[in-house]
Amino acid sequence: MPNAAPQTGDLMEPQGQATLEQAHQHFAAEVARWREVRGMSKKVLAERMGFHPSYVSHMESGRTKPSEDFAWRADETLNAGKAIWHLWCEYETARLRSTKLAAVPAARKAEQPYATGSSVLVEHDAARLDYDGSRYRLTMRRLLRNTGSEPITRYLIRISVDRYPGEPERSNHHYRANPLTWREINLAAVCRREAMRRQAKHDRDAFKEVWLLFDNDQGRFPLYPGESVWIEYAYTVSEEKWGHWFQRAVRLPTGHLEVELAFPTELDPAV
Repeated sequence: MPNAAPQTGDLMEPQGQATLEQAHQHFAAEVARWREVRGMSKKVLAERMGFHPSYVSHMESGRTKPSEDFAWRADETLNAGKAIWHLWCEYETARLRSTKLAAVPAARKAEQPYATGSSVLVEHDAARLDYDGSRYRLTMRRLLRNTGSEPITRYLIRISVDRYPGEPERSNHHYRANPLTWREINLAAVCRREAMRRQAKHDRDAFKEVWLLFDNDQGRFPLYPGESVWIEYAYTVSEEKWGHWFQRAVRLPTGHLEVELAFPTELDPAV
């Protein structure tokens, strides 16, 4: 990929207590992450939890407030090792804290995953995972097309790891003691041979969401309606934090999907 050194100050570690809105977003993102890890659709998860099919969709989008019953059932159904439950507890703490404030502004409408809704089409999605015996390096290349009527100024990506698949309590304990950090990930992104600025959206021990911004110190280069452009980003995860699996989640209309695994032959990898 083109030489693009990480930009200082792009990603900021969150400090202090989460606001009610942030806690709500963190909860919704965690439910979506575990649902995707388990390979369940929103409809299937809702049915297994005993909710209406649209309920999970509303919960993940932030249109519905988290409830104790939903959090408990989601954690049990997804075998999340109390990860979802802990985030509901954080949400409840933030909610109770907010009720004690004199004048709390109404929470903004939950931010949708992409600024222009369904206007993004992925014409080609190519992933390459390299393993050198101690580190994994994931390189993603996507050809994006703006099929909407407004310029696209950012693109959301997710980084999710699970050291012990099928053992959520063990994985959660591992990442609480050894959280994934921005420094070790060494995320770099480029578009049109220009480095892209990055902005953290969610920062959890084993899960991160990041906006790739179509701008840098030299200016802005949005994706205009009708245009297509390649973006490329890459990050590193140590063997101690990755886990022996690789799973893709397709969230946007995608024309072509390509996955390449570059592993030592003695590992005998299986697909």
